[in-house]
Amino acid sequence: MELDLDLLRHLVTKRSEEIDRAVAGTGYLTRTVIGVGTFLLDNEGNLDLLTAKQKVTFDKFFRPLLEKGR
Repeated sequence: MELDLDLLRHLVTKRSEEIDRAVAGTGYLTRTVIGVGTFLLDNEGNLDLLTAKQKVTFDKFFRPLLEKGR
């Protein structure tokens, strides 16, 4: 999957309330999910740099939001 970095940046900076809603009740912290997004932005969207836990976080929260945002 090639990341739309502009959309990811927009999610992290302008639409964090959507991340809050996605995270609610899951046991994850919003700041942790946003941290994964920020890490990806800092590393040009290179998913290969994510740890196994970060990949799970990305797949669980960002992937659906990114696919919805297209």
